[in-house]
Amino acid sequence: MDATEAESSYFNNYPPPKALNKHKALARAFIDLQVEKHRRVVLVTSGGTTVPLETQTVRFIDNFSAGTRGAASAEQFLENGYAVIFLHRQFSLLPYSRHYSHSTNCFLDFMDEDASSAIVVRSEYQTAMRDVLRKYRLAKQNNLLLVLPFTTVTEYMFELRALAHLMKPLGANALFYLAAAVSDFFIPRDRMAEHKIQSSEIPAHPNIRSNSNPLEDGDDVYTGYNEDQPSNKSKKLVIDLDPVPKFLHRLVDGWAPEGSMIVSFKLETDPNLLVYKARTSLQRYAHHLVIGNLLSTRKWEVVFVTPDPPHERWIRVPKTRRSKSISGEENLIGLAEGQHQDGQERGGQEGRQEGDGDEGDEQGRGLEIESLIIPELVQLHTQRIEHVEVDSS
Repeated sequence: MDATEAESSYFNNYPPPKALNKHKALARAFIDLQVEKHRRVVLVTSGGTTVPLETQTVRFIDNFSAGTRGAASAEQFLENGYAVIFLHRQFSLLPYSRHYSHSTNCFLDFMDEDASSAIVVRSEYQTAMRDVLRKYRLAKQNNLLLVLPFTTVTEYMFELRALAHLMKPLGANALFYLAAAVSDFFIPRDRMAEHKIQSSEIPAHPNIRSNSNPLEDGDDVYTGYNEDQPSNKSKKLVIDLDPVPKFLHRLVDGWAPEGSMIVSFKLETDPNLLVYKARTSLQRYAHHLVIGNLLSTRKWEVVFVTPDPPHERWIRVPKTRRSKSISGEENLIGLAEGQHQDGQERGGQEGRQEGDGDEGDEQGRGLEIESLIIPELVQLHTQRIEHVEVDSS
């Protein structure tokens, strides 16, 4: 099956999301406004995608992504003059509100009650919250941010295709920043269970009352408890997944505006595979940039893999400005890049010159690597726009 056939087969096998037409109407109006204002527009995808196990979904497969990269990047794009379409997993992190919505503190911990019983922000949080609020209101008041949700991998695919087509009037001013953690596997609709997958046997006539004890009928009933010696008769749930069709290069040769720039991400856990897999992804999908990152060091370093020299370029947060991370392992920084014979890291870009101080950000979280990624990406997008303009003149 070629790419066009794979695309047709996939989308014809599912009904479009219920909110798709509403989202398309909102996006069309948003994009028309940005075209009129001669603004650049970036589609930022963010968060994980679920893989339903049943048509009437109770159980699904998910991943760990909370949407941190996408939400932080959206803020940086807005600060660099872009309008942002934020296509995000429902209930994942959102630009600006992320600073408080998924905090280790309850949101109410930031609030207090004054002498007149009015609700106020506690004094120690006012400066930081005022700055976030002003940026958010500026983006909303100037119609620079459109937030659209999805949940399943299929909904994501429908939304991505529709938005890409709607962005065609933008031409080279369109940028795709695909930071969502999209599932590589799914269950085709024709193999999906209609109802909740049962954890115990259901009798042929469950509505017929019986005086017998169902636990005495010899059926193994799953209780959810772990046993030291599981019975060899205990039930198992075996899931047969298919790979999601590899038609995402259709962004380049079918969906996206001519001259636009497409950036995707590759996350790995094995340092030996990261650059190889990023290069493979670049060749497979013909995107213009793949940003590779290791699960254990993703908050401190990424690698830009491009089809043009230097092909591989590392961006790192300076050591004195790295945020703390429960899941991160600083000793792995640089390992995916390799070492010189003299044992020094090669080619790593430790941020911009102004990032060499030891101060953190205004909320004490350290420097977010997205504040280094996005300015570099904006420069690459500018170069692409200039190249397209020269070719068309």
